[in-house]
This record gives sequence, C-alpha cells and structure tokens, in this order.
Amino acid sequence: MLILVAKRLVAAVVIMVALSAALFGLQRVSKSDPVHTMLGPGASPQAIAIERHKLGLDQPVPTQFWHYLVGVAHGDLGVSYRTRSPVATDLRTFLPATVELAAFALLLALVLAVLLAVATTLNWPGAGVLRFVLLLGGSTPAFFLAIGGIIVFYKYLGILPATGRLTGSPPSGGPTHLLTVDAVLHGQPGVFLDALRHLLLPALAVATGPAISIGRVLRSSLITTMSQDYIRTARAKGLREWVVLAKHVLRNSAGPALSMTGLQVGLLFAGVLVVESIFAWPGLGQYTSQSLPVDDFPAIAGVTLLLGAGYVLINTVVDILQSLADPRIDV
Repeated sequence: MLILVAKRLVAAVVIMVALSAALFGLQRVSKSDPVHTMLGPGASPQAIAIERHKLGLDQPVPTQFWHYLVGVAHGDLGVSYRTRSPVATDLRTFLPATVELAAFALLLALVLAVLLAVATTLNWPGAGVLRFVLLLGGSTPAFFLAIGGIIVFYKYLGILPATGRLTGSPPSGGPTHLLTVDAVLHGQPGVFLDALRHLLLPALAVATGPAISIGRVLRSSLITTMSQDYIRTARAKGLREWVVLAKHVLRNSAGPALSMTGLQVGLLFAGVLVVESIFAWPGLGQYTSQSLPVDDFPAIAGVTLLLGAGYVLINTVVDILQSLADPRIDV
C-alpha cells in the first residue's frame, strides 16, 4: 500500500508540473499582453517597462518558467488583473461554494448510479421507468438540464430556488464555509434545509450524466459477478438476495465502477463550472466566467491548476480504493 501511495504521489507531481508547463506555454503564445491588461491601453511606455520589470517579463523564458513553478509550489498563483487581489486569496473565497456543489453532485451521482444498477439488475418494479428517465437526462447537456430544471421546479412548481446558495444569512463564524456542514455544526436545521434546497437543482443537473456512465459500468459488473460460482453457493446456503448483493456482489463489482467514477470527475468539474453561471452560484465557475472576457490569465490558470490538482487527488483516492476493494488488482 505504501508503494502504491508513493507511486501515485510521484505521478501527481509529474502531472502538475506538466500542467503548469502547458499553462505557462499558453500564456506565452497568447496574444493578450498582461501589462496592457493591468495598466490599460493609455499607459505610457515608461510605465509599461516598469511593470514588465516588476512582473519579471523582461527575464529569459526559462527563468520566468522556473519562477512560475516555484511560485505555484508555494501557493503563489499571481495577482488577478481584474480583482487586483492575489489569485490564491480569490480562490479561497470562491472555492467552498464549488466544493460543496461538486461534492453533493458526486454523492448524488453515486447514489443514482447504484440505484440504477441494482434496480435494473434485480428487475425491481419501476426500474424501466427509472432507467428511461436517467438515460434521457444523461443524453441532455448539463446546461439544458439546468435551464429546464429552473423552468419546471422554480417557475411552474415553485418548490425549489433558482439562484444563490441560501435565502437567508449564512451561519456566522464558518468554520468550513460549506453551508450545509456549518449549519449542522451550529445546530441550525432550518439553514441546512434551505442550503440543501438550493443545492438540489444545480447538483442534479451536474450529476445526471456521470450517474448514467457509472451506473452502466456497475450494472455490467454486477451481472458478471452474479453469475459466479461463489454467488450461487451463497444463495444455496439460504442467504437472502439483498444480503448476497450487499456482502458478496457489490464489493467484487466495485472496481470498474470506481475507475469510471475517477474518469467522470473531470466531466463533473466541467459541468459545475457551466452550471454555476446559470444558477448564479458564487463559486469558481462564476469567478472564471468573469475572468475570461478580460483575459485575466492568472485567475484562469489558477482555477485550472486547482481543478487539475483536485482531479489528480480524486483519481489517486480511487486507485487506492480499488486496491482495497480487490487486493488482486495491481494499480
């Protein structure tokens, strides 16, 4: 296990260095000039030269890249051209909202995937309807699901909110800035339910696509596992079907589904960034959408690096979970 963790950590470092190099290269080939972006088109040549020296843009490219890598390693992602604040500070402000939405969407996707796989494998009543609804949702883009959800559940039914994270005031004093978690910590069930209502629509729009992909893989793995001899032996012993499924089938079927979950995280992050703009969700998606029109490259690169690190971390955890679920797997 220690060797596995060490290998994954080394791979994560290599991937993050490669991602940093790609972002640095994109900034170099970009037509936008960070100095003109910061100072405006009316800046004097002298002011431009001073700012270029201050930013280190007059140094050789390898030196600039080294300073960039060192800064990233120390959490220095530069200064946003738009907000004039350190990008790391901006990310700390917007990150909790995105983490809460992404975590809830991933949890919802896993629940829907397991429900879809188990219901269709065991032929539960209504499994066909559930499969049709999820397949229909999975073939629909996340932004279209978001807009449709707002029209149906907010405009016509009026049961779910359409924008923001909370109707009232957030719990004072944090500490996590995840509203559902802070509400539980402060003993505020009303705030928790309100935050949960705001989460449902955007999370469902993000989770539907990954749920279908994970559910399909899990269903195929369940069918294969349930045909094995040891499953027939467990049934012959008189164990109930749900006991056989919970104790013998699910664990041995989890490997492929976990792999698919890791792959779907990237799509989930992309969906979160799009859906946040539709629901006016104050997270990294909104921060990125405001930075793109003004060529705020440090902010865009900071979000990309952060999401890349999250993707690598989650896939590392998935690999470890696969090894725990099935020690025969050499990952």
